[in-house]
Parts: sequence; structure tokens; C-alpha cells
Amino acid sequence: MHWSERRWVRLLCGSRGQPLGIALLALLLAIELAPDLFGLGFFRLAAFDAYQRWAPRIRHSGPAVIVAIDEESLRLHGQWPWPRTWLAQLVARIAEADPAAIGVDIVMPEADRLSPARLPEFVSGMGQDLVQRLSSLPSNDTVLARTLQASRVVLGIAGLEAEVAGTRRNLRRVPFRTVGGDPRPLVRRFDATLHSAEEIDRAVKGHGLLSVDTERGVVRRMPLVATVGDALVPAFGLEILRVAAGGAMVTVRTGASGVEAVEIGGLAVPTEPDGSVRIHFARSDPERFVSAADVLAGKVDRQLLERKLVLIGVTALGLSDYQATPVADRMPGVEIHAQLLENIYDADLLSRPRAVVWAEAGLLLTGGLLLILIMPRSSALASVSLYALMVGAIVSAGALLYLKSGILLDAASPSLALGTLFTSMLVVTLAETERHRQSLRRQVEEQREQAARLAGELEAARRIQMGSLPDPMTAFPGDTRLDLYAFLEPAREVGGDLYDFFPLDRDRLCLLIGDVSGKGLPGSLFMAVSKALYKSAALRGVGSVDAVMREADGEISRDNTEGLFVTMLAGVLDVRSGLLEYCNAGHEPLYLLPNGDRPLARLSDGGGPPLCVLDRFPYAASARRLTRGDTICLVTDGVLEAMSPKAEAYGRVRFEALLEKVGRAASAAEIGEAIRLEVSRFADGVEQSDDMAILVLRWKGPSGR
Repeated sequence: MHWSERRWVRLLCGSRGQPLGIALLALLLAIELAPDLFGLGFFRLAAFDAYQRWAPRIRHSGPAVIVAIDEESLRLHGQWPWPRTWLAQLVARIAEADPAAIGVDIVMPEADRLSPARLPEFVSGMGQDLVQRLSSLPSNDTVLARTLQASRVVLGIAGLEAEVAGTRRNLRRVPFRTVGGDPRPLVRRFDATLHSAEEIDRAVKGHGLLSVDTERGVVRRMPLVATVGDALVPAFGLEILRVAAGGAMVTVRTGASGVEAVEIGGLAVPTEPDGSVRIHFARSDPERFVSAADVLAGKVDRQLLERKLVLIGVTALGLSDYQATPVADRMPGVEIHAQLLENIYDADLLSRPRAVVWAEAGLLLTGGLLLILIMPRSSALASVSLYALMVGAIVSAGALLYLKSGILLDAASPSLALGTLFTSMLVVTLAETERHRQSLRRQVEEQREQAARLAGELEAARRIQMGSLPDPMTAFPGDTRLDLYAFLEPAREVGGDLYDFFPLDRDRLCLLIGDVSGKGLPGSLFMAVSKALYKSAALRGVGSVDAVMREADGEISRDNTEGLFVTMLAGVLDVRSGLLEYCNAGHEPLYLLPNGDRPLARLSDGGGPPLCVLDRFPYAASARRLTRGDTICLVTDGVLEAMSPKAEAYGRVRFEALLEKVGRAASAAEIGEAIRLEVSRFADGVEQSDDMAILVLRWKGPSGR
């Protein structure tokens, strides 16, 4: 038993596989609504990253400038950490340009070991007077604290998961106002923070949280507010904005779904329910950066820093806290904070409303039901087209929402889920098809046997039909008065075209060509009957060629129950005198290619409608006397109606031009073969649609030459 016919396969494929499809769709919907429970959340994150790699944010404004302690700064001023007097000088230089606020993305928890009072620890042999003089000088931390106190400066603090020595839980509180409920249970929580040294820390106007959480090693979101102990703490960028605004109060709005927005003065920043924001990343841009070495050297234009949010950070390789982002494998942490400020300033944050989650589930449900309902009833091509159309629509919707509104719709998960369902339904459909195929295989084998028998019978019929036609090479042995050529090619195995030629007596030759209205086997049978009845009437001595035509019309019509008809052109040539009598029953006229300079003639007189069309039609004959070397050419419409690859018919114009080209002196075989080869070349492989017959006779005169 074939595997597709086993009982468990039949049960699985029952009802065209739709029960299995519905069960699988329910499982896929559960995964879609909670992918992290199934360990598949990385697909969603990869889809969101793909949007930003494909179309990163375009910088519309530059509110933040980064003063970078880069490789050039270290080359000119020595290794890091610098004496804090140099950092104070850097802040002072920046402050001279009147920035809106300065953010220092550097945590300095220990006292500066390069302060004057500590130099004797590192330089031995100092005299007591020098030691006392150094001890009387202010420490580097004091110098930095005085510089920081004179400007609007925010120091970064690092959030820690556990409280250890040197960290603290008590913070200088930022003025927060909550609307709608307490946000502290909802936002990111840290047990402690790492601050700069106390003397430096208390001199600044604000503290902002530098810490960001990665998702599978990539920074995508940043908490705008967090808690340390029972205190709310603003993010580094948010605190810079607050200090730049003159120390405004921060408002946190919460709703039924969680934190909804954080406000500073008139600026409202929508957030995720946990108080975080999704950063819309732009590519790393050198225009964001100014080298600290250039600032210290006074080479930076004041306007570049004036009224800007200036961030100071270390970007030198090996010292910076580089992070992976959707648009770059390595991005300095200070640049991430600058990108957050750009996002807030341009209102260009990404978002993922709850409604989008339900929309994704709705897309999966709708697409899945369509696949379940349509696939079992459709062809493979239609099913693939439907699946591709649905995936294309989902991907397009996700791309448009991202580009136009900054909304993140997960196109990957529904597409992959639909792909899983499509594959499963396809397998089930193929199994069902295979079962039917096996059940039909035996019938097909029987049909093949029958077809083989029929093909053999048709081949036999072809041999019989072609064998019934006379061969011009052997028909008149030793007779030099005539030159004959005949050719017939059915469009199928057998056909309805006919030709014949036979002597009526010692000096008269009867020739005919015809075309039955049908093709294939019916046409071939009617062709054989028509040919036999006409030849019988001619050989019985009925009389002239038109009388024979009338007699044949009556006999062929008598038992024509299928209502077929036949066009026929018959002629009787007196080979002594060259007199040709002919009668045309609805057939293509014969062509006379005369010897000498006379023009090609198309003999269209004499005759009437096809046989079996009008009862007892009075067919009339015509006559033409041939001269020595004249040639007559008879063809069926399969020649004139042959089609080219461009769907053009061969036509009479081309046919007549060919006869003129072949020439008057050509033999019957040369003319006939030229017609056959020219029509074949014209068709250029196009399948023959009609039977084709050619009959050419050249009269050489009464004695032959």
C-alpha cells in the first residue's frame, strides 16, 4: 500500500485538510500574541531592525552636538583619564559659547589622583616646601566642581542591579509630578546608582541616568524614567532637556495600560507602558561630533555650540562604551543619547501601540482562513499567488506604517506563520493529491493502453490514406508527354485533403484536388468516400467533366448524414491536343504558368459551390488549350492560409510571386518542392492548422520533349 493511502494519512487529510489547518492556525495565533513564551521574539526584533537598516531616520535638525574625546584628543593631550583640570577647561571652553545645556557622559566616582596634593605620592624626592605648596593648591575635583557649578551641566549616573560599596540609593530628587497614578511600579527599577565623586556631583544642576538595556545584545529602547529605591530618576537626555528649560518640573502621565507620556513644560514625549521609548536611529553622522582637541585649541566656531545641547563623551577606541544598534554594529553610547535628543526634538520616536499587536493577529487570522478555505479548491499556482499576495500586502503595510507614522508593525511573524500554514496545507493537499493520483494511476495505465491502440489505428489509417493516393513517379511509366508532381500533408495523423489523377483512355487524363470541410478521422473518411465516388463516376463514362461533377455531387450527398461538404476542382486533359476542360466546385482556382512570355493566369471561371451544399446544382465546365511547356498548379487552402509566427497568412500574393520566381522552364517537381519548402520556411515552426495538398502538371506536348 502506498503511504498516501494509509489510514492515518486519510484521517489527517480528511475534509481537505481544513481541520488540521484550523488547529495549526490556532497555535500560530497563540505564538503571534505571545512570541516570547515560545522563544520566537527574535523574529519580531529582527523585523523591526530590518526597517531601520532599510530606511534609517533622516536627520532634520541637530539639537545635540557631541564634544568627543577621540583618538586625536588623546594623541595631543595624553592618555585617559585626563586631569580633571583639563576637563574643567574643556567645559569652560564650551560654556563660553553659551550652550543650552551641557551633558557629561562620564562617571568619575574616585577622586582625581593627579590633584596637586597627591602628586608627592607618585614623584619621590620632593622638598617639603614644594609638598606644602602643592597641598595648599585646590584639588582638581574642586577646580572641576567650580567650573561645573558655573554652567548648566548634567552629570551622568549609572544604574546598578545591586547595591555595592561606593554606590548609593539616596539621590538628589528631581521635581516630578505624576498624573493618573503612581508610575514607579511600572518603570525600570535599579537598586542603586554609581555617581561621580561627591564634590563634583553636588556642584551640577542635574543628574541623568546613562544606563540602557539591550535586547539580545542590541540597543533599541531607552528608559525615559526609572526608579532607584523609591525615587524617580530621569534619563540623561531628559534631564538635559529639563536643565536647558530652566529646571522645569517633569510630569509623568499614566493610564490604564501604563505610562503614557513624560512632559517637560509644553513638551510631551509619548512612551511605552514601562516608561521607555523606542529610538528611531539614524546612521552615525560625523556632523554630530566635534573633537575635544579642537575645542581646547579654540578652533570651533561659537555658533556650532551656541544654544545647543552639548554632550561630552569619550569615543576613542578601547575607551568608549560602544553598543550595537539596528543601524550599526558599534555606536558610542554618547551618540545614542544624542539620537534620543534628536528623536524628542523632531517628534520622531518609534512606537508600537497595542492596537498594532491585535492588527497583526487579525492579519494572520484573516490570511490563515483564506488559505484554509481556498487552497484545497485551487491550483498550486493560484495558491502560491494568494500566499505571495498576502505576504506582499503585510510587508507593504508594515513598510508604509514605519515610513509614514513611525509605527512598528511586525510583518515577519505573520508572514512566517502564514508560510508555515501554507506549507502544511500544501503538504496535506499534495498528500491528498498523491492518494488520488495512486487511485487514478491504474485508470491512466488503462487509458494509455487504449491511447496506444488508437495511435496504432490512426497510424494504420494514415498509411492506408496515403497509400490510396497515386504516385506520380510510377503512374505513367514511359509517357514523356506529362510531368507530374503531387504532395499531401495532413494537419493531423489523417486529413481531409485529397488529390488524384488517372487515365480515362489512351489520350485523356483526369486529375482532381479537393478539401473536405472536416479534419482528422471524420475528414479522412469523407475524403476517401468522395475520392472514390468521383473516380467511379469518371470511369463509368458519364460524360464531360461538368457532368461527372454533377453525378459525383448527387452520389456523395446521398449518404452524407453528418452534413459535410467538399470543395473539388477536376480537370480532363487531352494529352494530344493540350485541351484542358475543368470544373471548380468551390475550390481554389487553378493557376496556369504558361511557357514563354505570357503572364501567370488564375483560372477562376467555370464551376459552382462545394459539393453537398446545393442539391442538383448545374455545374458548368470551362476549357483552356495549353501550349507546349505550359504548367498548371492546383493547391488547397492549407497552402494559402499557412500562418507565420507573426500570425500572418501566406496568401495569394506571396504564392503568385513564388510561381513567377520559380520560372516557366522549371519542372513540375521543382515547382511543387519550391511551394512546399517556401510555405514551411514561412511558417517557421508554427503548428500546421490545416491539411495541405499540392498538384502540379506540366504538358510537354503531344510527343513529349
